[in-house]
Amino acid sequence: MPDFAPLWSPLQIGSTELKNRVALAPMTRISATEDGLVTETMVSYYEAFARGGFGLLITEGIYPDTAHSQGYLFQPGIATEEQARSWAAVVEAVHAAGAKIFAQLMHAGAQAQGSRFVDSTIGPSAVAPKGEQLGFYRGEGPYRVPAEITPAQMDEVRQGFVTAALHAKDAGFDGVEIHGANGYLLDQFLTDYLNRRTDEYGGSPENRVRFAAEICRAVREAVGPEMTVGIRISQAKVSDHDHRWSGGAEEAKTIFSILGTTGIDFVHTTEYRATAPAFGDSGDTLAALAKKHSGLPVIANGHLDDPETAVSMLREGAADVVALGKAALANRDWPRRVRNGLPLDEIDARLFAPVADVKDWELELS
Repeated sequence: MPDFAPLWSPLQIGSTELKNRVALAPMTRISATEDGLVTETMVSYYEAFARGGFGLLITEGIYPDTAHSQGYLFQPGIATEEQARSWAAVVEAVHAAGAKIFAQLMHAGAQAQGSRFVDSTIGPSAVAPKGEQLGFYRGEGPYRVPAEITPAQMDEVRQGFVTAALHAKDAGFDGVEIHGANGYLLDQFLTDYLNRRTDEYGGSPENRVRFAAEICRAVREAVGPEMTVGIRISQAKVSDHDHRWSGGAEEAKTIFSILGTTGIDFVHTTEYRATAPAFGDSGDTLAALAKKHSGLPVIANGHLDDPETAVSMLREGAADVVALGKAALANRDWPRRVRNGLPLDEIDARLFAPVADVKDWELELS
């Protein structure tokens, strides 16, 4: 049998001790109540991955405020104390099954498709995201042109992330992951064609990463050292899979170096293929660049379904943890199967049809 031992070694990230290096990647499943509360279905959903041997679970993107952050109808929130209390059942179930869990805090920005609070969107500039809204998340048609976010609204966004992180701490989460990837608000600031600002948040890579770095620092200071804090970063987006940073490896160096000074504990990179060069046909992966320039532990995500591919990221030192998305949906006990040499199942397309919510029959696979 192949040697997958690196997958099973323990690891300390910030204040969190992981029993292995296999994480559940965050995946939007729009299965909360209309007002953003966690359901029993969601508790069973997360508990299944913990029982299946995943050392770390990262939740789907949770909206942090009651202004413009919600991206999808029936998306869970952690903006209110009631929403936070509803997450406690998930945390308790995951901990009882022997895993750790981070709350991913996500502001959708201009990529929002549905919100119960507002019928408008905000972004760094009045530029609509490319592409079409996602039908399996109840979206339809092109993205709206957002209003350019004001300095006062930026203050509200910062405070929303801080409040949400404190709510997550109260709910018992081991850590929080700030969503700075996949085309959502903080990634919109990083993206040259979406960010046309002429103030200190636009133009150079140093300026475009400034807002994300400020939020990392604010959350880090608010929750204290007993809670793990990190950020997720990507180049590609929900509606623009081919996007690459125009400044190449030098821009990556700037972004990851600045994020590494904020006091956070990890960086989570996500690419279509985590093992592919970040720029062009050769060179470092995005995960390797994050590790090199941030000096922090790195979680890598992107087509690491095959255990030999996953373990290669660890052996090569490009990442410290591998995060699985669709492979985990197909195999909620992926760690157990790999440890025991059992075959892995393919993803069932019915999981995403007609809407990508958690189905009752899906839970029976666990």
